[in-house]
Amino acid sequence: MNIGQASKASGVSSKMIRYYEQIGLIRPALRTASSYRVYGDNDVHTLQFVRRARDLGFSVEQIKELLALWRDRSRTSADVKAVALEHIAELERKIAAIQEMTKTLKHLASHCHGDDRPECPIIEEIANSADGKKPGVNSRFGLSAL
Repeated sequence: MNIGQASKASGVSSKMIRYYEQIGLIRPALRTASSYRVYGDNDVHTLQFVRRARDLGFSVEQIKELLALWRDRSRTSADVKAVALEHIAELERKIAAIQEMTKTLKHLASHCHGDDRPECPIIEEIANSADGKKPGVNSRFGLSAL
């Protein structure tokens, strides 16, 4: 099948397939005499694996590791689990950071009058942070508790 057909069958765009080949995430496709890419069922299955790993938020480097483990029939499940647990820890750190950002923004929004006045704690907090001051320490708006 050609790249368009492989894209449709795998759910990975043609552009991403070319990119994954370029960075070495997937093996380069076989080529016809006229240099068109040709994909087989195994290639589509690999692309589906990559798509699902991306859907789960794994990085390209982690996907490379998972692909190597997937292809290695002598792998241990402990090795696969270690990659997954590392990713879970990263996701939990990101969740905590997002929750903290949400808490700060909710606090700032609750102190913003949202009227015709130019004073706005949201803008002031962002400006203070841009000046090198630590976010969340603007006592005027009670953020020191955050």
